[in-house]
Amino acid sequence: MSAHPPKLVFFDCDTTLSGIEGVDELARLRGPTVLAAVAAMTTAAMEGGTPLEQVFARRLDLIRPRRADMDVIGRLYLEHVEPTAKETIAELKAAGWTPVVLSAGYTPAIEPLAKLLGIARIEAVQLRFDAAGNYAGFDESFPTTRAQGKPARIRELKRELRPVRTAMVGDGVSDLEATAAVDVFVGFGGFVERAKVRAGARHFIHRLSELPALLG
Repeated sequence: MSAHPPKLVFFDCDTTLSGIEGVDELARLRGPTVLAAVAAMTTAAMEGGTPLEQVFARRLDLIRPRRADMDVIGRLYLEHVEPTAKETIAELKAAGWTPVVLSAGYTPAIEPLAKLLGIARIEAVQLRFDAAGNYAGFDESFPTTRAQGKPARIRELKRELRPVRTAMVGDGVSDLEATAAVDVFVGFGGFVERAKVRAGARHFIHRLSELPALLG
C-alpha cells in the first residue's frame, strides 16, 4: 500500500472480476449431484435468501476440495476474466485508487487472477490442507464466511489503512451489505443481474469499464 492515505476500491471476485462462481466450479469437479446441491446453496446465499454462514461450511464439506483443485479453479478464473477488468484496474490505479479483492472465495484460487489484474492485496478465505493435499478445513474466523462479513472486514481495513475514500463493487447481496461501510457502492450485473442488488444499489453497471467515470 502507498505511504499516503489510499483510496480503496474493493472488488468482489466471483461473477464480478471473473464470470465463474469458484465454489460451484469446485463442486462440478465432484459430479452433477454435488454441483446441484452446492449451486442451489450458492444462489440462495448470493440472492439473500439464506445467510452465508448457513451454507459456507456445508458446501466445503460436500466438495472436500483438494489443494490441486485450487489450480484448476485459478485457471478458470483467468479464462473467464471480465473483459475490461485489467484496463479498468490500471486506469483506477493511475487515478490513485488501490484495488483490493474482497471475497468469500478461496485465496489460493484467486491469486493468479489478482496477479493478472495487478491487485496486490487479497482479502479472502484461506483453506487448510493436510500433507497429502486433502481438505482439512477453512479459516472460520475470516469475516467473509458469514453475513455482514464484507462490511465488517472493510471497517477493519479502514481502521488499519485510514483511506480517504472507499468504494465497493460486486454482484451479490453480501456485497450490497457493504453499502453503509463505503463511500460508494456499485452493483455489478455483467455476468448475473440480481434483483435485490439492482434495486438496492444507487449505481449499477454491466461492464467494469463504466467504473472509473463513477468514481472520478
